[in-house]
Amino acid sequence: MGHTTRTVWSGDGVRLTCFDHGGGDGAGTGRPVLLLHGLAGHAAEWDPLVRLLRPAHRVVAYDARGHGASERRPADVSRAAHVRDVVAVAEHLTLDRPVLVGQSLGGHTAMLAAAAHPELFGALVLIEAGPKGPNPELPARIGGWLDSWPLPFASIEAATAFFGGGPAGRAWAAGLAEHPDGLRPRVDREVMVACVAENARRSFWEEWSRVRCPTLVVRGEEGWMPEAEAMEMRVRRPRTELRVIPSAAHDVHLDQPEALHEAIEAFLTCPPSAVPLLIPRGDPGKSTSGVGRVSGKEEPTDPHKQVSKHET
Repeated sequence: MGHTTRTVWSGDGVRLTCFDHGGGDGAGTGRPVLLLHGLAGHAAEWDPLVRLLRPAHRVVAYDARGHGASERRPADVSRAAHVRDVVAVAEHLTLDRPVLVGQSLGGHTAMLAAAAHPELFGALVLIEAGPKGPNPELPARIGGWLDSWPLPFASIEAATAFFGGGPAGRAWAAGLAEHPDGLRPRVDREVMVACVAENARRSFWEEWSRVRCPTLVVRGEEGWMPEAEAMEMRVRRPRTELRVIPSAAHDVHLDQPEALHEAIEAFLTCPPSAVPLLIPRGDPGKSTSGVGRVSGKEEPTDPHKQVSKHET
């Protein structure tokens, strides 16, 4: 699957590594899609979805600051810094009102970017991500989970097994880097803990109310996003579509990429009406209708898996 690797410098000088799947080699040149991975993840975990989106769209993914091939130890890993990165990538690669698709912490970043810059983004897809909080235990849980990794991993097979096997386990293992003594992560523990510091302190419902573009909220049937959070998101912004993907956990894009792709394309073909941009940015706005499917599945409590990505 061909792509062009590009370097984008964010406003504070942080280097971001981007993977542009647009143009040539059978790639679509239609509506652009910008993919944002979750905490401790990497851009290549989107590859199964990229293959499905690529015939119709220009698809771009990037390693978030502190992750993968991007700058590993940036001084600023605040939520605002991550939002600036989204804007920098979209503007540098001239993505015209792209669809923001984010999973877990990447979805949280996408939501904040859409809220802060409604003129830049045309639609929003949040996968197992929302505005709830605070979660004061989250930094310690993230740190404890990273400390549990048996480093270095002796082989890709050992890493895949540790991360639960299957497509998700293989994707997590693929994010590791080879070292003389084995496989090690391309993230630093303290940077990852710092990335969720703000989520530990507060919720982001005010930012959610400022989102103006059509929005699809996707939960895995076996995922960790509470049904109540998704329902509250639609109560506060009725023009929000809710979907539940069967036989998928938190990593919906890895567990069921085909079903996720179908949900995204259906949403983009007939999205819920957007709130006009002429409404002042600080006004939460009012809206009156929405469609979607919901599930009564409860949030699982597996402490190891539950912190494998950001939890808001």
